[in-house]
Amino acid sequence: MCGACVSAASLAEVPFKPTIVVDAPQGEPEVVVDEDDSEEEDLADGDLSAVKAGVLQPCKLVFVVRTDLGMSPGKIAAQCGHATLACYKALVKKNPKLVQHWERTGQAKIALKGTSEDQLLELEAIAKSLNLCARSIQDAGRTQVEAGSRTVLGIGPGPVDLINQVTGHLRLL
Repeated sequence: MCGACVSAASLAEVPFKPTIVVDAPQGEPEVVVDEDDSEEEDLADGDLSAVKAGVLQPCKLVFVVRTDLGMSPGKIAAQCGHATLACYKALVKKNPKLVQHWERTGQAKIALKGTSEDQLLELEAIAKSLNLCARSIQDAGRTQVEAGSRTVLGIGPGPVDLINQVTGHLRLL
């Protein structure tokens, strides 16, 4: 069964933290995306519902892309797509008003340069400490990178000023 064919009902029957393997276009590897349905993940996230955006406050979703892996532009695009979906699915459950605000204000998405897995893990911890949604994407490792490699960290959507506290020092990809 392909990752796109997994239904919410079938995931609800699984007694452990579900993992979805996402099918990629031909020539690209599948990506493993952890679902955020477990209580353990909820605790690690902090309170995603606590983040609010003012009426005129801009929001964005950022991607910290590991440049040390030497991924092709197509691979980077696919990994950022997986990060978008992972962040969106997590936040729409916990903070739908923030997601709606982001959608109504242009759905800004920014790609930034990351240097290592350690950096991604550090940024993820900082983001979660600020109650921001943060999701790292791990590759299945069938072509360009080793299995389990963290390729991209998605942070947000959230208020620009709050996300900049985490990623403001990083350069654009």
